[in-house]
Amino acid sequence: MAYQALYRVWRPQRFADLVGQQLVTRTLRNALATGQTSHAYLFTGPRGTGKTSAAKIFAKAINCHHQQDGEPCNECATCKAITNGTLGDVIEIDAASNNGVEEIRDIRDKAKYAPTEADYKVYIIDEVHMLSTGAFNALLKTLEEPPANVVFILATTEPQKIPATIISRTQRFDFHRIKPQVILDRMTMILEQKGVTADEEALKVIAQAADGGMRDALSILDQVISFGENEVTLENALMVTGSATQQDLDNYVAAVIAGQTAPALELIHKLLDEGKDAQRLVEDVLLYCRDLMLYRQAPDEVTHLELGRLSAQFKELAAQIDPERIVTMVDVLNEELEAMRFSAHATVYLEVMTVRLAQSKSTGDSQVDGGATSAELAALQQQVKHLQQQLTALQPGKSAAPRGNKPAPTKPQPEAPIKVDMAAVTSVLDGATRQARDEVLREWDNLPAQMNAQHAAYVRTLTPLAAGHDRILLGCKYDYLYQRMETQDFPATLAATLAGLLGYQPTIVILPVSRWAQVRQDYYAKHKHQHSQFDAAAAPAAAKQAQPEAVTKAQQLFGDAVTVKDD
Repeated sequence: MAYQALYRVWRPQRFADLVGQQLVTRTLRNALATGQTSHAYLFTGPRGTGKTSAAKIFAKAINCHHQQDGEPCNECATCKAITNGTLGDVIEIDAASNNGVEEIRDIRDKAKYAPTEADYKVYIIDEVHMLSTGAFNALLKTLEEPPANVVFILATTEPQKIPATIISRTQRFDFHRIKPQVILDRMTMILEQKGVTADEEALKVIAQAADGGMRDALSILDQVISFGENEVTLENALMVTGSATQQDLDNYVAAVIAGQTAPALELIHKLLDEGKDAQRLVEDVLLYCRDLMLYRQAPDEVTHLELGRLSAQFKELAAQIDPERIVTMVDVLNEELEAMRFSAHATVYLEVMTVRLAQSKSTGDSQVDGGATSAELAALQQQVKHLQQQLTALQPGKSAAPRGNKPAPTKPQPEAPIKVDMAAVTSVLDGATRQARDEVLREWDNLPAQMNAQHAAYVRTLTPLAAGHDRILLGCKYDYLYQRMETQDFPATLAATLAGLLGYQPTIVILPVSRWAQVRQDYYAKHKHQHSQFDAAAAPAAAKQAQPEAVTKAQQLFGDAVTVKDD
């Protein structure tokens, strides 16, 4: 017989084998044992938690004449036929590919007929949330007035997409993510029976990577066994899952907390060179920050969740870091992870995330002029206010304000707008050509390799907008990074590096990408206006020559983005 995946070989065949779902299995077993079964069930929960397996076990138990305490015997002809998928009275349907009205009407029509071999006809509809509105309406009547000896079991990972009218006509069971320790114990038992040696740390990595899904855990374990030739090692598990070691996570978080951007970026590049997955790295750091926060309040709970994989460096960081700093880091990680899911350049977001984490500060850590903290600033403001009141009392013709009166609230000052040197931008655009921009673009991908890790991360957030006459206009994707670049020596460093690639020393002008559309529109309008100021009495030929010159200039700057329309 051909090799079968572990999750198929070890698929639960009894409710007792369905680990991590004791509430669900106990309720179903009691209902079967007492004959108090419903005509429709809804199984919801994350993938790989046992929804379809429970449905098949239920189908066997309700049709088994030798069941004991709600468990199927798995020995009779009916149980074996259901296990092998050959019993015609148990129908499994994938709603993702059978989601139309006609398919559901066909089910409704066939449900009217009595079972041919078993006592009950069982319909298992997987991913039921994929049904169309018309299909749900066609199913509704059948669920409301079901035929005798017919049971519907609906399974889904997204119950919020199912109409309330459907849910109200079913018994709902919520399957939960399986705890890492339960997954670890199950994998240990399977490997013992297979005679495969395994490193316990490797199994812990797999249990964490499975994210509460037993099927995912067994699939990853299958890959690790194949990769390691029937040997499960920590190195192989890290390679297959794309996870980082605990030591790497300790070093990375310690570096960003200390504001050491360059070492953190070097560690990220090392992990990526080793084949680690960028998105998985962000998720690992996010879980690490969660553990830092929880460890301060419930250390035993975190130790249990992480299967004891907490280092001494982790515990030291948890004792030192400000909880508000952790919250700030979690916000940054969430933003970058969300953006990374819709981008083909995950590495860029990983580098930007590292820079943001290293430069992030909590409210209590924020620094003001002279290095004073917010608390010190508040004390100084109070002293200044007191001195002002004393000075007012000493001035002739004025009296001090009564002690009981509070000063009038001051209006909040709006945030300072982002300043752009429009004169510098205009100087680039005045001499810009498409040829010069194309030349910069040809060398742009070679630029990060010529710079240090932090400046290379900055470069990956920039894009050339225009170039010409030894000047280059760059657009920055992030406003906060634009402000930091302008206050550092980055433009000068970038110009010196580009000189080695282009053969000339350019002047670098940086502009937020969010301002580019307006700047381009304003420049084009002004340019067109300058070339259309002709005296009404001038020769018509002069007016005809002015417009093409303006159009030509705009096309040189912006290429295909310019559309010419005759008035």
